[in-house]
Amino acid sequence: MSLFKNRTIVGVGCILLSLLICFGITPMFNRQITQKTEIVRVVKDIKTGDKITKDMIQSVEVGSYHLPETVIKSKETVVGCYALADLSMGDYIINSKVSKTPSEENAYLYHLDGSRQAISITLKNFANGLSGKLQSGDIVSVIAPDYKKQGATVIPPELRYVEVISVTTASGYDANTGEEKENENDEKELPSTITLLVTPEQGNILASLEADGESHISLVYRGETKNAKKFLDVQDKVLGELYSDEKSETEQAAKGADTSDSTGKTLNQSKISSDISTSDGNGEEE
Repeated sequence: MSLFKNRTIVGVGCILLSLLICFGITPMFNRQITQKTEIVRVVKDIKTGDKITKDMIQSVEVGSYHLPETVIKSKETVVGCYALADLSMGDYIINSKVSKTPSEENAYLYHLDGSRQAISITLKNFANGLSGKLQSGDIVSVIAPDYKKQGATVIPPELRYVEVISVTTASGYDANTGEEKENENDEKELPSTITLLVTPEQGNILASLEADGESHISLVYRGETKNAKKFLDVQDKVLGELYSDEKSETEQAAKGADTSDSTGKTLNQSKISSDISTSDGNGEEE
């Protein structure tokens, strides 16, 4: 009799457990699987470093089951950010793939203020660019063979200390970040160009070297930013001495243009005067 009672209890327990699973746990699990959430999805291919715009993404509803916790769910969070990796059409966007600021190797390209320019020069062969060993932040000298067609190989004083922004392969990938693209033979692409941060005067000389012949890059310093700045400060001082006369002549010409038409009859000269004349604290011309 006791055995029968035990079997009855076991049977009743099994029935209750099955009812709990069927009407409690299973519906709850199904609701979790079918639950929807809104996420951000890519609708256009985005390359590393690209600034993400509204037309590149869309908001879509998908099942929330097994979605990564870091998936981005709001378009406003993504628009204006920079891609830290290549994103293909249909990809979900997660936090680690975007940044509010551009990647380090492209940072200068977004903060140029007119006093400095970014300019690239071609590495004619592997040896010209220190055999692919250059990195962002390096301080280099630019050596010019047959400078100005005078038969001498020199380092122009304007290009003795120049900062490297990036070293780039022919396909546009930065060769000094560890993210360079590999070709079909699984061989790393070699550097094709080097991008330098320069003043307009330095940029003009580099453009001439690019057009007239080839240039070689020699490494001067690699290390802490504060020490690299010491080299750049020396270069700025040299540039100031080299072009001080030219600046003085420009200022004198500006003053002449300011006083050449006191009656203001020539509209163009009045505009030049307003642009280049100096002012005191009250906004009146000196």
